[in-house]
Amino acid sequence: MIKKYLLLYVLVLSIPLCLGLLVWQSNRYKNLANELKRLEQTQAEWIESNKKLIAGISEYSSVQRIENIAKNELNLRKIPPEYYLQVKITEGKGHGH
Repeated sequence: MIKKYLLLYVLVLSIPLCLGLLVWQSNRYKNLANELKRLEQTQAEWIESNKKLIAGISEYSSVQRIENIAKNELNLRKIPPEYYLQVKITEGKGHGH
């Protein structure tokens, strides 16, 4: 007879326990879903920031910008081709052997 009531008590106590675990698991899932949303938003912000940085790098390293700085800020000019001096070094005489 006691075994019969013991089983009934275990069943009666297990129902609220299962419901409590279900509530805990639901709350945990909700917290994890919120954390995931936050991380995805942070990732999207970083991706946008990286795009802007890459665009800035492209702008600052452009040939036109560097040429403009050389001409207007540093007063540099291109050397005409007739002022180029090309030196070609070949092996052979006078090499010190």
